Amino acid sequence: MKKIRVGLWGFGRTGSVVAKEFFDDKSFEIQWVVRKTKSVKKQYASHSFGCEYDAIPIFSEQDINAEFFENNEVDIIIDFSSFDGYKGYKAAAERGTRIISAISEYKEEDLYQLKKYSEKTAVLYSPNITIGINFLLIAAQIFQKIAPYADIEIVEEHFREKKEVSGTALKIADALGLKSERVNSVRVGGIVGSHHIIFGLQNQTIRLVHESINKAAFGRGAVFAAKWLINKTKGFYSMEEIITEMIVENLPVVER
Repeated sequence: MKKIRVGLWGFGRTGSVVAKEFFDDKSFEIQWVVRKTKSVKKQYASHSFGCEYDAIPIFSEQDINAEFFENNEVDIIIDFSSFDGYKGYKAAAERGTRIISAISEYKEEDLYQLKKYSEKTAVLYSPNITIGINFLLIAAQIFQKIAPYADIEIVEEHFREKKEVSGTALKIADALGLKSERVNSVRVGGIVGSHHIIFGLQNQTIRLVHESINKAAFGRGAVFAAKWLINKTKGFYSMEEIITEMIVENLPVVER
């Protein structure tokens, strides 16, 4: 079976963990990694995975131009860099290279440009690409329709160093039609990330909870999304769309 050729944009704390997930999955072959650091001469991503041999060259963003994508063609780019990283792979998008962007926050004008890419190729955008959080988001919307009178509060818990309110929690609030004041933040050591949606009804409480135990969850989500997106034509997609499609396909038939 022909492997899916991957280019990884961003190789920081999360990007390096994501790369390991793609490296370990036999359906993929990482061709290269791009990071912002200037001095990346003769550096190889494989060394980060405990491999002694030189494989998966690392390039600096400053080294990337249109010719780069002609000489280093990939089937899909996975972006875990920063909000302006998309500018570097514009030429790849125009060539039809599929794009997965897992950037937590885009400015409105940046998201607009990412959507413009989808006129040329298949683009999937997910600020939180874990499978669980997207399932939780869909489940919450379904339950809200079942019990529209329920009180709803969102609690997001993250590591102490995280200053801002969770973008994922704000997205959940927006999807449920709630104001940002309904998002409660907790910052303590030892937590990677946790989101709780609490529905309060008369005589009962329903809690939907998602916990990220390791950043590898983002990698598994990206792998899952890449296998789905590789067969799609141009257009703008989301993880919620994938999950919804799979739920509908697997709903049990209820006999009356």
